[in-house]
Amino acid sequence: MKNIAVFISGTGSNAARMLKEFRSHSQITISLIISTKKNKEMTELCAANGVQYIYTGWSEKEQKEIYSILQKKKIDWIILAGFLKLIPEEYVSGYEHRMINLHPALLPKFGGKGMYGMNVHKAVISAGEKKSGITIHYVNSQYDEGRIIEQFSVDIDPSDDANSLFEKIRKLEVIHFVKAVEQEILKSD
Repeated sequence: MKNIAVFISGTGSNAARMLKEFRSHSQITISLIISTKKNKEMTELCAANGVQYIYTGWSEKEQKEIYSILQKKKIDWIILAGFLKLIPEEYVSGYEHRMINLHPALLPKFGGKGMYGMNVHKAVISAGEKKSGITIHYVNSQYDEGRIIEQFSVDIDPSDDANSLFEKIRKLEVIHFVKAVEQEILKSD
């Protein structure tokens, strides 16, 4: 059984989908959600599913405490699902090739510090791109520069704005993210 932790900084919709999909999985279980935003809904969802929920300000001290918790809980994989903080080197080296991130653009374009959420979609529209999408990639010590696992794209119509592009990207996340994570974890055996 692969034991995973999911790190979030927003509403946790992708984490909620993972909880639902992996709840009765025979080979993958989620036992920990780490959030840098207080999240009542996720707290309740975790409680209902027997998953530990930890809110953190992500200070250096808290990062060390959480890393210790990851070790104690024997976490095999870390999944970043809208996590907006830079991952410390200790995590990167300790979970090399076992930490996956979702980015709402087609990397290497529109990645890096500050490139998240609507910032990405506004930049893509401003640049006049014809396509955008999601990138599922491994995490290294730089924002959005880890090895790409998979990318999925959508066409950008002339009528699209950042909000309509956000909706298209969201649909890709719903369709592909959990499945791609599952496939990557299962092929690691």
